[in-house]
This record gives sequence, structure tokens and C-alpha cells, in this order.
Amino acid sequence: MPASTQRFVDAVRAISQLCGFVAAGLIAAGVLVVCHMVFVRYALGHNTIWQTDFTTYCLIAATFIGSPYVLMTRGHVNVDVLPHYMGRRARWWLAVFSGVLTLAFAVVLAALTFHFWQQAWDNRWVSDTMWRARLWIPYASMPIGLALLALQSIADLIGLVSGREAPFGITVERKA
Repeated sequence: MPASTQRFVDAVRAISQLCGFVAAGLIAAGVLVVCHMVFVRYALGHNTIWQTDFTTYCLIAATFIGSPYVLMTRGHVNVDVLPHYMGRRARWWLAVFSGVLTLAFAVVLAALTFHFWQQAWDNRWVSDTMWRARLWIPYASMPIGLALLALQSIADLIGLVSGREAPFGITVERKA
């Protein structure tokens, strides 16, 4: 693999790793805010205004921002019964097909969610709650996360096509 391609793959992997940390931080922030909300509501008897929205936006952002890390670590739910019983060449082609499909999915959704984010930005959308959060801020996690997912998908395809990554991570042939 050319050095420039390897640098690209390494950079994408580093960004995906960072996305995993950011997603974990968003989940932790959501948990802390839920604890704060429970304390304020039930111990102090005060109303909560922003906590539910904040937690919802954190969990949605964690899902999108964390998706490149999940793809990189193969942490997603994976049904790999078929690849285990396929020959090496057929498994490779199935992996290429699924990688291209993943890339197409990420690119299409990134474009659509960018349009959605842009509408929120241009029209100055705010949430319907008392908090009146500017929606372009939480909506930004969708196109950003999906664009990074597309980059991680490209890096995975490069690893597969160059022979550095085994299809579906399967390195040992199953005996019949």
C-alpha cells in the first residue's frame, strides 16, 4: 500500500478512535444530567427544563458520532454465519459488496442529514420545549457522524482490497 494511502487509513482510524471517546463522553454527560434531573425534580421539588432535551440530544449524538468507532472495532451486531461457510474468494467478494453497500448507505444518509441540518440552520429552528434549544447544534451530529462513518468505510475497503484486513475478520478456514 502506498505511504499516502496508509497515512489516510491511519488518520481515519485515529479520528474514529477519537469519535469513540467523544461518544463515551456524551453518554456519560447524559447519565450525569439524568442524575441531576432526578435530584432537582424529586429531592428539591423544582421543575426541570433542559435536562430531558439535553440527554436526548446527547444519546442521539453519541449514536451518530460513535458509529465510525463501532465500525472500526467491528462492535456492531454481525451475523456472520454465511461468511464462515463460504470459500475464501466468495467471502472476499461478499465483504467487498457489504463494504460498498455500507459506504453508499453512509454517503446517502450524510447528504440527506446535511440537508436537514441546513434547514435547521437557515430557518433558525429551535426545540418546541421551554429550553428553546437551537436545533442546528444537535442536528450537526448526524451529517458529521455519517460522513466519518463513510470515511471509516473507505478505510475498511482499502484494508480489504489491499489484503491487510481479512474479510469479516475471519482468518481461519472452517472445517466441514
